[in-house]
Amino acid sequence: MKPFSLRAFPLLLAAVVTTALIPGHAWAWGAQGHRLVARVAEPLLDPQAKAEIQRLLATEPGATLDSIAPWADQLRAQDPSLGKRSAGWHYINMGEEGCTYVPPKQCPDGNCVVEALKAQSALLADRSNADAARLQALKFVVHLMGDIHQPMHAGYGHDRGGNTYQLQFDGRGTNLHSLWDSGMFYAQRRDDEQFLQQLLALPAPDGVGRPELQRDAPRWAVQSCHIAMRPGVYPTTRKLDEHYADTWRPVAEAQVRLAGERLAALLNTLLDRS
Repeated sequence: MKPFSLRAFPLLLAAVVTTALIPGHAWAWGAQGHRLVARVAEPLLDPQAKAEIQRLLATEPGATLDSIAPWADQLRAQDPSLGKRSAGWHYINMGEEGCTYVPPKQCPDGNCVVEALKAQSALLADRSNADAARLQALKFVVHLMGDIHQPMHAGYGHDRGGNTYQLQFDGRGTNLHSLWDSGMFYAQRRDDEQFLQQLLALPAPDGVGRPELQRDAPRWAVQSCHIAMRPGVYPTTRKLDEHYADTWRPVAEAQVRLAGERLAALLNTLLDRS
């Protein structure tokens, strides 16, 4: 299945268009959501990680950690070859296997968010790589940490992460993927700073720790999948009102906060010289 998109609304994901390039899904947290993941992470970086990230970002004039966060969703226009090659990196389909990670089936040739996050993290951590390659890996790591925490990016493949599950919300036609990407948040109309303050007011997530990707990347995807499988996420009625958003918006917001905290912990681990 695929990621959410935050295109229409200033919050989470980018869009919902299903294409052959991204089989069965759209993008994950939209531009605003991805920026917010980075903004949650940045104050939690240790001095070594922050200095190395700033050094890499300085090779691209004007780049900041939050400005690069949506980059991977823009590749189809900016770099179609890389966009096509990385299309499968944004999601993993685990719903049909009961949220159990089965790499040969769900991630052939490393073509899923779990293994892509591992691979790009290794590229970023290896200081023998050229700065340009490491900056690109940083862009993927920041983005994919958002994607792996988007429940629709780890759910069912048969409906393309909810893209083919048609609904009406607020009197308009949509689908479940688009609703999680942007529809539930549109009415809030919060700018990045307002949204960030709301996220930071949430209870701090437990057990962020020091990530070990061989163990933790699959675990993060499994956790996201279990959210997508919760009773009520797939509504029994196709005409929804604000009750659905009031129920599930806090869950989506908590995932953005959690993604940011885990991103900071991951970057601190990858860029620690000790």
